Amino acid sequence: MDLQLKGKNAVILGGTRGIGRAIADTLAAEGANVAVCARNAEQVAETVAALKAAGVKASGASVDIMDGEALKRWIGEAAEELGGIDILVSNAGAMAQGGSAESWEQNFKLDVLGLVNAFDAAKPHLLKAAEDKGDAAVVIIASVSAAEADNASSYGPIKAALIHAAKGMARQYAARHLRTNVVSPGTVYFEGGVWNMVEKNMPDMFKGAMERNPMGRMATPQEIASAAVFLASPLSAFTSGINMLVDGSISRRVNF
Repeated sequence: MDLQLKGKNAVILGGTRGIGRAIADTLAAEGANVAVCARNAEQVAETVAALKAAGVKASGASVDIMDGEALKRWIGEAAEELGGIDILVSNAGAMAQGGSAESWEQNFKLDVLGLVNAFDAAKPHLLKAAEDKGDAAVVIIASVSAAEADNASSYGPIKAALIHAAKGMARQYAARHLRTNVVSPGTVYFEGGVWNMVEKNMPDMFKGAMERNPMGRMATPQEIASAAVFLASPLSAFTSGINMLVDGSISRRVNF
């Protein structure tokens, strides 16, 4: 299926590992130009080289997403290098667990304010792309934990805030053909990822997590990326404001 992404310009927050890297690779495979940021400069350089090898324009930088001004500067630079922004993917997450004030602050600054600052910087470019081409898109990676609670951790409520923000953004900019959607993964496994670390260091906890997955396994980053890239594509031009669960049916709630 042609997703009509050839020549589109995408900016990805947290695009060098796991879900973010799979999104970057998938967009590039569809012919989109891609800019990525992350903290690790070596991983950024490796990712950019791989994206360029796919035959698209690519750039990247080491950016602290919690530094709002630095993030905005980079997005402006990325827009100039790519020639505009059609797609913004907010994938980076602090992943802080627990209910301490520090965990709340870290998750809020990276996940929520990261989105707010990135959208603020990308918005004029996204609106221009929407006006010129009839469609532009923001995709936010949240979590099934937004609506699942076992304790008073900060992680789930912060992800819920992203889903709420996305609905407001979708409504506010619908008439201008700028769409916003959310992908909420369940458990996702990849080498070097959170669940890989749990498997190595807390095998009993990992075994329990696997048993909670009705499919008997966790998602791959590619399975999340495929959903995100589809929502970013013009094939989803009438889809805005949704929260797409890609969780292997681990959640029990009914999504009316």
